[in-house]
Amino acid sequence: MKNEKVVKAALLGLGTVGSGVYKLTCRQADEMERKTGAKLEIKKILVHNMQKKREGVDPSLLTDCWDEIIQDEEIQIVIEVMGGIEPARTRILEALNAGKHVITANKDLVAEYGRELLDAAEKHGVDFLFEAAVAGGIPIIRPLKQCLAANEIDEVIGIVNGTTNYILTKMFEEGMDFEEALAKATELGYAEADPTADIEGLDAGRKVAIMASIAFHSRVTFSDVYTEGITKISARDIFYAKEFGNVIKLLGTAHNTEEGIEVAVYPMMIAQEHPLASVRDSFNAVFVHGDAVDDVMFYGRGAGEFPTASAVMGDVIDVIRDIQYHCTGRISCTCYRNTPIKSMDEVRNKFFLRMQVENKPGVLAAIASVFGEHKVSISKVIQKIVAEDTAELAIVTDTVKEYHMKDALEHLKKLDTVWDICSVIREY
Repeated sequence: MKNEKVVKAALLGLGTVGSGVYKLTCRQADEMERKTGAKLEIKKILVHNMQKKREGVDPSLLTDCWDEIIQDEEIQIVIEVMGGIEPARTRILEALNAGKHVITANKDLVAEYGRELLDAAEKHGVDFLFEAAVAGGIPIIRPLKQCLAANEIDEVIGIVNGTTNYILTKMFEEGMDFEEALAKATELGYAEADPTADIEGLDAGRKVAIMASIAFHSRVTFSDVYTEGITKISARDIFYAKEFGNVIKLLGTAHNTEEGIEVAVYPMMIAQEHPLASVRDSFNAVFVHGDAVDDVMFYGRGAGEFPTASAVMGDVIDVIRDIQYHCTGRISCTCYRNTPIKSMDEVRNKFFLRMQVENKPGVLAAIASVFGEHKVSISKVIQKIVAEDTAELAIVTDTVKEYHMKDALEHLKKLDTVWDICSVIREY
């Protein structure tokens, strides 16, 4: 072909996602030119261990020397799938400062240093794209920045961690306890050897920080996100969720209110008829409300080799198109507001509480009195006899400020008739 155009790229990392990206570039090689007007060539792949055998990868592409990439003027795109903060941050900044376009799947980095990286991209007129950083194969960053840009968005909530969703699905549908469901998730490769970032809500917290920043046009970092995990969810909690017609999901929640941005991750009871309630196993979904579009939901695979590679390659295709039409750097940082982050104490939620109490007259009245003193209104109560002297109370409250609930719980712990507050779960 005459005047054949070739865009050359470097891949940083060849783990699960990096391998998926490389395979997808090979699979799409014949289609790429028709989709973008240019061929894509992976010129270099940065790896840590040059001795490791990698099936299906041309060894001549491999390097452990960053200088071979950063100093190569032919390389226009850098695709970072190494993960972690350093050296990824330094290398991305060097690439942007050298006028190279960067695509990343690195949620940790974007959640903490997104503004710095976007500012560097804007300064040098290059693209910095990160669709894969939030929900794997599910498109959400581009829709928020482009397709829904005409909306004033006031809510983004989602299931953005497949490991915890798989665990909660198994607990709900098959009666597994938490440890059994976690072991199954580990066996299937959904959970890492150290699952802390998943089960404690940290992974979801980083993703919610990124989505909130884009949706509300104001910088939200991971440190702003209140996080709770699912380690305290029990089979008994699942039982009561079913009693009340709910399921329990680990939700990332972000709301843009008149008092500021509310942003948090925690387990929530959600009505079985809500669209998010039907998201099972390792699937993810993000639910968005805008003033013009009303409700929209994005659903699909939130992680994995090819779903994440799909999002990365979508960004690569966008960059190649921008290069072809000389319009790179069109959409950089969209955080043009400076909205305060609302104190978690001021956030309003409904609550489900489960407690073990002394089984005798007047106990429920005493508990109701404590709630009333702290401005907590009770919506539903179920009482079950556990033993001759012990009753189990399941209580659902009306909407209440977090600090009022916190004060009420501290007061309840001092009552001689309240033996154990077993669970405190928010309700959507």
